[in-house]
Amino acid sequence: MSGIEAAGSKRLVLVSGRAHPALAEEIAREVGSELVPTDARTFANGEIYARFDESIRGADAFVIQSHTSPINEWLMEQLIMIDALKRASAKRITVVAPFYPYARQDKKGRGREPISARLVADLFKTAGADRIMSIDLHAAQIQGFFDGPVDHLFAMPVLLSEFKETLDPSTLTVVSPDMGRVRVADIWSDKLGAPLAIIHKRRDPLVPNQVSVHEIVGEVAGRVCLLVDDLIDTGRTIVKAAEALKDAGAIGVVVAATHAVFSDPAVEILQSDFIDRVVVTDTLPVPEEKRWDRLTVLSIAPLLARAITEVFEDGSVTSMFDGAA
Repeated sequence: MSGIEAAGSKRLVLVSGRAHPALAEEIAREVGSELVPTDARTFANGEIYARFDESIRGADAFVIQSHTSPINEWLMEQLIMIDALKRASAKRITVVAPFYPYARQDKKGRGREPISARLVADLFKTAGADRIMSIDLHAAQIQGFFDGPVDHLFAMPVLLSEFKETLDPSTLTVVSPDMGRVRVADIWSDKLGAPLAIIHKRRDPLVPNQVSVHEIVGEVAGRVCLLVDDLIDTGRTIVKAAEALKDAGAIGVVVAATHAVFSDPAVEILQSDFIDRVVVTDTLPVPEEKRWDRLTVLSIAPLLARAITEVFEDGSVTSMFDGAA
């Protein structure tokens, strides 16, 4: 039988959707467990079916799913798996969604818009989830959309360890690509001992994925700039920011992001001469055809495995981040 037994016959069970099986398997290895064998399939008309091949009764179940394209299919699969766990008498069900679906629709920017991130939280709750675990939410307020515990993890320690080895803090400037990421970039600058710069940009609300870059606040001339963001979708925003930095005299631009959404034509755009290197984690699958020589993909599995273990053992997830979580 898959899973880990703890004192008092407590049992940890890991199940995974089909979106990113490699990540789920690596998490299971890090936890020291195995994924529960699951019969998951899509019928000819598009309906999804899921059944677990062993008993889940009384288990502490973690449902792992990465919300990559086609995002609606993988969201529906995770909801169906949660429902199956609930009906199989799992004691507690935790949604492990490294990249929270619909996170960018977290508020009403204009009239008659949905708040889809809240809708997703309601769907998880209705399906039977007791808890949500996610990494680098697009907006921290999403934690309040779910009526239950939310473990908001940070990929910063994983990314920081890479840059502490490869970047010289004496010539480095941390750059926030917009006003909304200033707080996160400020923490980065403290951790790396490097000054902070901010790009002030303006979006046209009627044109998606397009940004007009405006002035840069801070000193970037003659420095290597580390652009930090939570996700890269089409890449247009980040390339325009990199271009503005190079135009302002930056000698190098390195991009760090947690979630590699990489919607077409991101791979072509990100190979721009304005960007010297891109570093992401594997919260979302990055297939070989979406990789290039200046891209580094770091494993997020050890972080998720540790968080899952802390939750299972009633430990402290916050302690993983020096109390900053």
